[in-house]
Amino acid sequence: MLLNQIEKALMNNPLRALTQRLFEARRFLKMGGSRSGGVALEIGCGRGVGAEIILDIFGAARVDAFDLDSHMIELAQRRLVKYGEKVRLWAGDVTKILAEDNSYDAVFDFGILHHVPNWRDGLKEVHRVLKPLGRFYAEEALDPFITHPLWRRVLEHPQEDRFGHDGFVDALEACGFAVRATERLRKSFAWFVADKRN
Repeated sequence: MLLNQIEKALMNNPLRALTQRLFEARRFLKMGGSRSGGVALEIGCGRGVGAEIILDIFGAARVDAFDLDSHMIELAQRRLVKYGEKVRLWAGDVTKILAEDNSYDAVFDFGILHHVPNWRDGLKEVHRVLKPLGRFYAEEALDPFITHPLWRRVLEHPQEDRFGHDGFVDALEACGFAVRATERLRKSFAWFVADKRN
């Protein structure tokens, strides 16, 4: 599901980029460590801030990244040109990731799966493209936020089959992940780090 204009503005501004870099990336590092020298994938890359963080902070040797919105890919290409061949971008869908099985050492989700109506298919795809023991970092908005009457009026999110913290953990485990760590911000947001089992 593409973001509406309000959410695009919220997600593509300097404050959001600063939050990702100083808060979310540090939380992920504390929960799951770096991916130094590995090949990483970012799902729903937006304008490229996450890919930049994966290279600069997590130490990935290369990042592949995609977004459903081709305009976001154009913005990301401009932002990430300085990284040259360390970054590969394309327009794509998390429920049909254009990558071979067992391709990545890590996959990063900076708040994407809650936008996907069939988010479980997205999780299965993330599992498929990760190498055995590869790590999945996910930051997600939870159902109390998604279904809240105020946010339903302002933001466009699927309303059916949304997940809370425990539901997301259960879905990760059902796909074949071993959950290493989770953290919550009230009932509205959560962070997850999980490894693909052998």
